[in-house]
Amino acid sequence: MRRTFLVLGIAALFLVGCKKDDSSGGGGGAGGGGTTQASGPLTIAVIPKGTTHSFWKAVDAGAEDAGKKLDVKIIWKGPLKEDDRSAQIQVVQQFIGQGVSGIVLAPLDSRALLEPVQMAVGQKIPVVVMDSALEGQAGKDFVSFVATDNEKGGQIAGEQLAKLLNNKGNVVLLRYAEGSASTEAREKGFLDAVKKHPDIKLIVDNRYGGATSDSAAKASLNIIDKIKEADGIFCPNESTTAGMLAALKTAGLSGQKKFVGFDATSDLVRALQGDEVQALVAQNPYKMGYEGVETLVNHLRGQKVSDRVDTGVFLITKENLNAPEIQDVLKRS
Repeated sequence: MRRTFLVLGIAALFLVGCKKDDSSGGGGGAGGGGTTQASGPLTIAVIPKGTTHSFWKAVDAGAEDAGKKLDVKIIWKGPLKEDDRSAQIQVVQQFIGQGVSGIVLAPLDSRALLEPVQMAVGQKIPVVVMDSALEGQAGKDFVSFVATDNEKGGQIAGEQLAKLLNNKGNVVLLRYAEGSASTEAREKGFLDAVKKHPDIKLIVDNRYGGATSDSAAKASLNIIDKIKEADGIFCPNESTTAGMLAALKTAGLSGQKKFVGFDATSDLVRALQGDEVQALVAQNPYKMGYEGVETLVNHLRGQKVSDRVDTGVFLITKENLNAPEIQDVLKRS
C-alpha cells in the first residue's frame, strides 16, 4: 500500500510540473524570460522618472491606451520628483516582489538603476527601458530602448540657436542633472553643434537646474549676471526651460534673449507664441509610452522586437506651429 501511494505521489508531482511548464508562454530572450502570465492576462508596470511633469502625464496616456488595445493591465507608479533615485529603486523592487509580467522603466540614473533592472531580469521579469538610457546593451541586458534620439535633439537645438544668433554671441547652457542619460545626451549634442561656430562663446555650461521649475529658477537667478551678458540660452528639459523662463521674467529680461528650450508643454508653447522662447525641441511622449508597452507585450507574447525604437524629435517655431505634424504631437503632449 505504501508503495502504491509513493507511485501516485510521483505521478502527481510530474503532472504539476508539466502544467507549470505549459503555462509559461512566450517572452523568452533578452531582458528576462517569459513569465507564467505570458500566455494569459499580463500586468505591465510602467515606471516614470517622476509624476508631476506634463511630459510624464502624456507618457502615461500612451501607456494606458496601449494597455487597452493589447488587453493588458497597466500599473503606473513612480517617484513624485525626478531626483528621487531611492524612491524609484524601491518602486522597481516592489514590482519585482509582486511578480508583474514585465516592467517599462524610465531610469532616473543610468548607473543607479542598473542593479534593480538586473534583479528584475534575474527573476524572469523582462524590462523595456524608455526615455533615458541605462548602462548595458539593449537586446541583451534588457529587451529594448524606446526613446527620443536625444543627442540629435540637442544638435537640432544648437543649430537653431546658432541660426538665431547669426553664428555669433555669448551662450548660456543650464544643464539638468548629473546621471540623467537623456539630458546629458541633449547637452552633448548641443555643445557639439555650437562648437562648429567659432564665434559663439559658451560663457556658462557647468550649472544644473534640477528636477523642478523652482530649483531651475533659483539656479538661473544665481547666474543672472552671466545671463545678462548672454545673447542666447539653451535648456535641455521641461523643468529647466520653465525655470529659466520664470527667472528671466523676475529679472526683467523676458523676450530679450534668444532662447531655445526642450519639451512642449502648453505653458511653453504659450511662451513660444509670446516670443519669450524662440524655439522648442519636442519629443513625442504619448508615442513613447504607447510603444514602450507595445514592445514589451510583443516580447512577452513571443514576437521579435527591435532593440531600439526611435520615437521622434521635432523643432517647433512660431512659423511651423500650426503644421499638422506639429499639432499632432502637441495635442498629445
